[in-house]
Amino acid sequence: MNGLFVGAISGMTAVALSAFGAHALEGVISERLMNVFQTAADYQFYHSLALLLVALLGVNYPSSKKLKWSTGLFTVGIVLFSGSLYLLSLSGIRWLGMVTPIGGIAFILGWLTLAIFAAKDYQR
Repeated sequence: MNGLFVGAISGMTAVALSAFGAHALEGVISERLMNVFQTAADYQFYHSLALLLVALLGVNYPSSKKLKWSTGLFTVGIVLFSGSLYLLSLSGIRWLGMVTPIGGIAFILGWLTLAIFAAKDYQR
């Protein structure tokens, strides 16, 4: 998986969705659901930047399995965490909120994998 490409596309869509939420959804969905939508966009953007960081590290460590895992976990986190919150806020289907923590766990594991890479493999 090309983390640079995924991170760039994810960052672009995070900005587009955030703008959509701010301009098209204001007054259409409740303030609570608007906050949920914005949380999805915020976490998508943060982790898009994380994907870019991991991709840049991968230039010097192209065979690192830890960086590949981190990329995958951040991507899964974006899809499950942010994706479930986007869908929840737009549809009101509450059971989608049960998917969100799985995405959160993927984010946590992505950061943990990156930390393990930094502690064991990163050479300055």
